[in-house]
Amino acid sequence: MSAPLLQAEGLTVTRPGLGAPVLRDVSLTVAPGEIVTVVGPNGSGKSTLIRALLGHLPLQAGRLTRRAGLRIGYVPQRVQMDGAVPMTVRRFLSLPRRISDAQAAAALTRTGADGLQPRQMSALSGGQFQRVLLAHALLGQPHLLVLDEPTQGLDQPGTVAFYRLIEDLRAKTGAAVLLVSHDLLVVMRASDRVICLNGHVCCQGTPQDVSAAPEYRALFGEGQGTLALYRHDHDHSHDPALSTGAGGAGHVHGPGCSHA
Repeated sequence: MSAPLLQAEGLTVTRPGLGAPVLRDVSLTVAPGEIVTVVGPNGSGKSTLIRALLGHLPLQAGRLTRRAGLRIGYVPQRVQMDGAVPMTVRRFLSLPRRISDAQAAAALTRTGADGLQPRQMSALSGGQFQRVLLAHALLGQPHLLVLDEPTQGLDQPGTVAFYRLIEDLRAKTGAAVLLVSHDLLVVMRASDRVICLNGHVCCQGTPQDVSAAPEYRALFGEGQGTLALYRHDHDHSHDPALSTGAGGAGHVHGPGCSHA
């Protein structure tokens, strides 16, 4: 049985300057090769969770375990580029560790960004920029890709294309994917498991289970139950003991979500 790549148990996290915890008693796992998506309303703690899992924020309570030797590739929600400072794609890919031209070309080809090496980062379209960030994240041959709202600012066709790319990368590299997303319709198709977050884990499981859960519908509305139509099928299997996350697929963890 393969050990989880990442396992969080009972995490409580407080952001600096805030009295009350942003996250309370959050537990989850990410198994090798699976795509896990975190959804939730604005202010639900999605990005805080990602930062805590990466070790960028301290834990007030709980335990976080990473598999020994785990390599993580990270694409943050925002990358600020000063347009007044020249920065080609090729130069960006060599930060902070210099890589060869062949490595740069191979990474860009893998993410569908061929030929962008001489372009200025500030001149890229939104979709091109995200593909370059993803290429950068892949340079370290990660076991786990962590993506924080990677399609923010993309139009619907760009969003669909990006998630298809993520599925293709998982299939070709075997890397697991943990992502935060607000693109509910598309992300349900691309995910093996969905975690609904609102300061705590409201529910988690397969896309079909979560979209039918009353906690999910309380947050996103009854109409979002149609998300079960966007079912993701693939021809490989994950260890059932790992792919259900903490508590099992489709089960509610803790009290229901509160909402205005």
